[in-house]
Amino acid sequence: MPSKNFLFTSESVSEGHPDKVCDRISDSIVDLYLAADPYSRVACETMTTTNRIVLSGEVRGPAGITKALIEETARNAVREIGYEQEGFHWKNAAVDVYLHAQSADIAQGVDAAGNKDEGAGDQGIMFGYAVNETDVLMPAPIYYSHNILKELAKVRHSGAEKGLGPDSKSQVTLAYEDGKPVRATSVVVSTQHAEGMETEEVREIVRKYVTKVLPDGWMCPEDEFYVNPTGKFVIGGPDGDAGLTGRKIIVDTYGGAAPHGGGAFSGKDPTKVDRSAAYASRYLAKNVVASGLADRCCIQVSYAIGVSKPLSLYVDLFGTGTVDEERLSKVLMELMDLSPRGIREHLGLNKPIYARTAAYGHFGPAPDADGGFSWEKTDLADELRSAFA
Repeated sequence: MPSKNFLFTSESVSEGHPDKVCDRISDSIVDLYLAADPYSRVACETMTTTNRIVLSGEVRGPAGITKALIEETARNAVREIGYEQEGFHWKNAAVDVYLHAQSADIAQGVDAAGNKDEGAGDQGIMFGYAVNETDVLMPAPIYYSHNILKELAKVRHSGAEKGLGPDSKSQVTLAYEDGKPVRATSVVVSTQHAEGMETEEVREIVRKYVTKVLPDGWMCPEDEFYVNPTGKFVIGGPDGDAGLTGRKIIVDTYGGAAPHGGGAFSGKDPTKVDRSAAYASRYLAKNVVASGLADRCCIQVSYAIGVSKPLSLYVDLFGTGTVDEERLSKVLMELMDLSPRGIREHLGLNKPIYARTAAYGHFGPAPDADGGFSWEKTDLADELRSAFA
């Protein structure tokens, strides 16, 4: 039987972290194509280093999307993050574009033809998770880790706090008692800052936003509050460390509180089940918990490339459920078509809604009016309750 009293840690990284810069650029390219044609195909990988951005991958979309437009989109993504530094500047960085046409072999497996429905863009397993530790049904450690960095980014962009740079990381360790989070035992924040700022000055800036985010009485002991432990963090972003798309997948999901499938999300259009089926799995898991049928839910789905129907759907309620898991899996399959086409249509995924997911997690934010984060809706909760009434 798993322990109910334990410590659990999750980390987050900011929009200016080198890997997240790459995720933002890749997802901006996805949005560029989907805005021009909702059925575009995109698999865009980005690498960044000192004053250089390299894009590669496969696309299928309107001819009007030129290399010049792709380069402009990449620069705008970097500008919006806030990089105007000597070693990495949105205006001065070299941008190399190596996107080419999607493989015909992959396309024939994904495309609908004759009696064949649209198939999955790849094989793989995907997971979704929800738990009632927070209002948004996300695990508490990753939720607070994200929100600390969101607050720092907000005051950096507004100018309310001078001297903060775009690159930052957070890590929150929570104590669980009887299976519930009750307080932080340690908090780590490393944030890029202007030359000349003292560590104590940065520490006091960060403290304000950590205490704002954590619930009252949850702040860790002073000797477990670590801010820029190395003492100095002036050189950051891609100038300090090369970045790659898809290298922060645990930050993107549940902070290690749940399993992760084999693929990253960013840079992929919604025919790629790495992305769309992970969103669908979160959607179903969140609705199960929102319906009150369980306190905690993990869902796994699996696919074969070119095959429309999922090969399996597995539900684990971790002993917190009031319903039979096998029956629940059948009900979920009835409530939602988990074919690639079914997922895209149910959640409205063929829209330019992905750049906003590139930092601070793909799960947890409220659904947007334009269809962004549609997988965070809880509109199946009533139907689930009715099915088990």
